[in-house]
Amino acid sequence: MLLESFQLGEGDVPTVLLHGFLGSGRNLRSLAVAWSQAEPQRRFLLPDLTGHGSSPTPPPGATLETVARDVLETARAKGFTGPLALVGHSLGGRVSLAASLVSPSEVSSVTLLDIAPGPVPVDLSESGMVLNVLLQAPETASSRREMKAGLMSHELSEGLADWLVMNLVSTPEGGVRWRFDRQALARLHQQVNGADLWAAVERPGAKVRCIRGSRSRYVSDADVARMEAANCPVETLPGAGHFVHVDAAEPLLRWLLRP
Repeated sequence: MLLESFQLGEGDVPTVLLHGFLGSGRNLRSLAVAWSQAEPQRRFLLPDLTGHGSSPTPPPGATLETVARDVLETARAKGFTGPLALVGHSLGGRVSLAASLVSPSEVSSVTLLDIAPGPVPVDLSESGMVLNVLLQAPETASSRREMKAGLMSHELSEGLADWLVMNLVSTPEGGVRWRFDRQALARLHQQVNGADLWAAVERPGAKVRCIRGSRSRYVSDADVARMEAANCPVETLPGAGHFVHVDAAEPLLRWLLRP
């Protein structure tokens, strides 16, 4: 399945940036722009993952591997040749690991932005909490303001509500509706969070690195110890939360630029 995507840069090093759950490729645009300016030898692809943004809805029975194959297929269709450097935030990181297992020869490296390879415990899943609120929201509303107010009535922050209503599109009647299939995403979310991807880190020849936010709980100290034992270096960004590319954009870029 081909995904909606856009590109930045004209270099020869194929690099794919993958967003988190309920996001879209444009969430990582600022990172791609800054990185492209620092390393013009790279060419970036930023897809909307399966079921997200303007990409197609996940098919029945979709798994993490389904999403990973869609990313690889899209990259090839867009002319990205050779092994791909995959960089993924949260869900995007898990998709990157899955892609390296699905087709190791097509992935040169995986960079994880605040996500670990193991199953995500229910009590750690911020995306699960947001998804529950999203599932309670109506399918349509008269305006973005009305939908936003409804989301905030469930104790979501204004910033998070603003981010979610970016996924609304206009209806012919003049109102707004969600552009993604919320039920399909809920099914995919459960499968994605339950996947064990340690094999992608611990297999011979794996080239994986990880960066985490000090205020985030997605990558535990036990995860760090296991990853580093598998020759996967882990860096911690002081003061950053789960959205490391937002909370610590400049330190993150400096880390990404390390050889």
